Amino acid sequence: MAVKGLKKLICSEVDQHAAEVVELSHRIHAHPEVGFGEVKASGWIAEYLAAHGFTVESGICGMPTAFKATYGQDKPVIALLAEYDALPHLGHACGHNIIAASSAGAAVAARKAADELGGTLVVLGTPAEELFGGKAIMVDRGAFADIDAALIVHPGRKNAATEQSLACLSLEVEFFGREAHASAHPEQGINALEAMLLSFNAVNSLRQHIGRQSRIHGIITDGGKAANVVPGHSAGAFLVRSDNRFRLEELKSKVLACFAGAAKATGARLEYRWGERAFDCMRSNVVLAGLFAANMESLGRCVESPDPSWGVGSTDMGNVSQVVPAIHASVAIASAETSLHSPEFALAAVSAEGDRGLLDAAKALAMTVADFFGQPGLVERAWAELSGPLGTGPARPEAQCR
Repeated sequence: MAVKGLKKLICSEVDQHAAEVVELSHRIHAHPEVGFGEVKASGWIAEYLAAHGFTVESGICGMPTAFKATYGQDKPVIALLAEYDALPHLGHACGHNIIAASSAGAAVAARKAADELGGTLVVLGTPAEELFGGKAIMVDRGAFADIDAALIVHPGRKNAATEQSLACLSLEVEFFGREAHASAHPEQGINALEAMLLSFNAVNSLRQHIGRQSRIHGIITDGGKAANVVPGHSAGAFLVRSDNRFRLEELKSKVLACFAGAAKATGARLEYRWGERAFDCMRSNVVLAGLFAANMESLGRCVESPDPSWGVGSTDMGNVSQVVPAIHASVAIASAETSLHSPEFALAAVSAEGDRGLLDAAKALAMTVADFFGQPGLVERAWAELSGPLGTGPARPEAQCR
């Protein structure tokens, strides 16, 4: 069967399973679980895929809530990635319930492409994107070694085939001083909180002299226990970001100098821990993005080019994109005024518009799988691009969206 006709069958298959897929999305949304604690969500997705003929391996890469579901055989091997962790206190304010359900729904629909054209479908359950970077761990542990292409669709405020992202690394900082009575004998104390506050001021000064795409932000997690005691301990958690890993490495030493200077000024002892793994910047594959954009537009959605004015975050999908052709697309489910990581976006993730976005994402993903299975030369083109110079340009000329 021609790929064009197969795509119509695939879209009909998504519609046929729409009630199941939407119910899965809403169930995950109603039971939010934070990173590495997504026992229910990962189990429900795995059960859904197993019920539709996928072979499921749970607990891969040493992570209990990660899984690999496989259908078909032979090359190429296309992976659809599922995220399902929630944000602390905000639930699914990033819409990962839609990511999980769209990948699962697309995989079930794309079985027809695997049966007709040959190839292997994989759904990778990737935990803890928000807090710990589960995909970065999975990359390091070989989960993508046999994958020819990897795709994911994130709900957002626009339809896009590519997303920009920043390289990102966490930093935990502690200052150790000496407690004393804050009124009777303040001179006997070493104020660890003052060291933290000086560090924040130094970071604020540094922000004037870093690249436009670099970011430094953090919170104080311990600032003392009582107002009448000189704080003997303070702690903070920070994220340091830049537009690629090289500039991130350069920025690290400048950030650390802010804390070291505060320690010297106050006499407090500094201890710090950089995160074990950095999020890499996203390297969007133009071959994949062009196919996905065309499939999204066939559904009546205008696909926009990346626009820095929308803001740039970080994702562990960036690590995946460095080792395998990949895209991190987005589907609009909310207005431009709705911020991700907000209660309003959490509501959008189970709205009627959210459900429409979920089903369109599933269709576009499944049709892109059909393109890859039906045109084997695309795999070589995608890998040739990955081997070339680093670049994350738009997949197609800018759409004239109104």
